[in-house]
Amino acid sequence: MSWIKMRLQEFHPIVWSLVVGTVFVRAASSMSMPFLFLYLSNQTDMSLAMIGLTIGAGPLAGTIGGFFAGAWSDRIGRRRVMLGALYVWTLVFVGFALSKDPWVLLFLNIAGGLCRSFYEPVSQALMADVTPQEKRLRVFGIRYMAINVGVAVGPIAGVVLAKSSVALPFLVTALIYLIYVISLQGLLNKFGIKQIEGQKKEVVTFSRAFSVIVNDKAFRLYMLAGVLGAIGYSQMSSTLAKFAEMTVVNGTELFAILMTVNAIVVVMMQLPLTTWAEKKTPLTAILVGNVMYAVGDVGYAFANSWLIFIVAMVFFTIGEILTFTAGDVLIDRMAPENMRGSYYGAKSFSNLGQFIGPWMGGLLLAHYGGTTLFLVVAATSMMSSAFQWAGARAFEATRGKSFHEARGESL
Repeated sequence: MSWIKMRLQEFHPIVWSLVVGTVFVRAASSMSMPFLFLYLSNQTDMSLAMIGLTIGAGPLAGTIGGFFAGAWSDRIGRRRVMLGALYVWTLVFVGFALSKDPWVLLFLNIAGGLCRSFYEPVSQALMADVTPQEKRLRVFGIRYMAINVGVAVGPIAGVVLAKSSVALPFLVTALIYLIYVISLQGLLNKFGIKQIEGQKKEVVTFSRAFSVIVNDKAFRLYMLAGVLGAIGYSQMSSTLAKFAEMTVVNGTELFAILMTVNAIVVVMMQLPLTTWAEKKTPLTAILVGNVMYAVGDVGYAFANSWLIFIVAMVFFTIGEILTFTAGDVLIDRMAPENMRGSYYGAKSFSNLGQFIGPWMGGLLLAHYGGTTLFLVVAATSMMSSAFQWAGARAFEATRGKSFHEARGESL
């Protein structure tokens, strides 16, 4: 009991409230959104490329929305931006449940992408605001584990609920989001986030935030790397479901299991892989992670059984663990204290890959098949490594030291 109390006291109560909320929010969204490609292909007459374009429209909107959300959060406070996004997001899921019109669904996905880009970077920035720098890697790791605990439960629940009604997973998601945003609003007020926000010493304008980020060469290179990486990663939440359905018997059930395998591997391997990554540079962790992504994608390309799909997902997930956490650390160390929200928000520019990926994946799957699709995205993951390496060199050139030297650590 004393150990649990000590762990709870290690971080600000708001960190833990966001972590717990993340479990429920991701469980809810993973009941519905990973199956959206299948939902649209089976419930509408849209082509696979158009479905990919529709799904990608959300991340495309988030590409720009995240930057504005981050800058707004630096100016008007994290609390207002997060809560507003969550209330609108609740309505978006209700809309998904009630409409089958392709144009309405396109609009809803754009709105959902904006809400995600407003909520997630700002919640990360708030976690960093209330956490000492030396503990932020652990906080980001805990947050990432919470995401995957939710994802471990959501897809299976989504399959079960969808057997009653294809709209039911979306309605349940909306209900959980509504409960979460109401409880989060009370917690943010209770723990004095207004006072924390009031401690900012400098007002950040959009023009200043934009000019600083545009002129940060290292940041630009990392964003290009992020776009390429997102093209490959986005297949997991778009074309992989359809490819599994086309390739093996009971492919839809396999996809739900793959999503659960993804989450279980994260929960089991997050701590040992994070411990290993803490002893290396963030660049090393990302480069190894990109190799694991590529191995997983090659596995999908030639998969013809449940077992090969599952083994490929394990490799893919190891890449996910290494790149996601290290990427958060890179942004945190690059960002000035008073512009952390702007940098986290601008990180959403890498979501351009989440727009290109589903559209490109839909085209490749329809015209060339899954083998070509996943070999191409494996190549993009490896190309991403070149831009990551160039970004690290640019960071060292402008700051005069590496990330680990900046922290007084050895390589």
